[in-house]
Amino acid sequence: MSETTAHAHIGGQQPQTGQQHPIRLYLFVWGLLFVLSALSYMVDYLGIQGYLRWTLILVFMMLKAGLIVAVFMHMAWERLALVYAILLPPLLVLVFVALMVSEADYTIFTRLAFFGAGP
Repeated sequence: MSETTAHAHIGGQQPQTGQQHPIRLYLFVWGLLFVLSALSYMVDYLGIQGYLRWTLILVFMMLKAGLIVAVFMHMAWERLALVYAILLPPLLVLVFVALMVSEADYTIFTRLAFFGAGP
């Protein structure tokens, strides 16, 4: 135990550990999550269909996930190296999935072009 921590215990004070964030921040983020969830449900309620529906749902989902990771999991206050170590691998997975989707489109196109539409 360091000398300042020992003195804090003797004086009856609790040693401060970690970082304290105002409760207002957490309530604000909770409110934003509520609004984003309501907007996500409104997409279904209004009957939006097609690519717009899935785009809105995915955008709201990513915004909610980003808020939860940044504030409630304290990622916004971490060092940049740790943020890169946690966020970069899922981003790379998404890039590889996009590459596979484009490759699948190319494969189906060439199969249809050379072998026809099938039976």
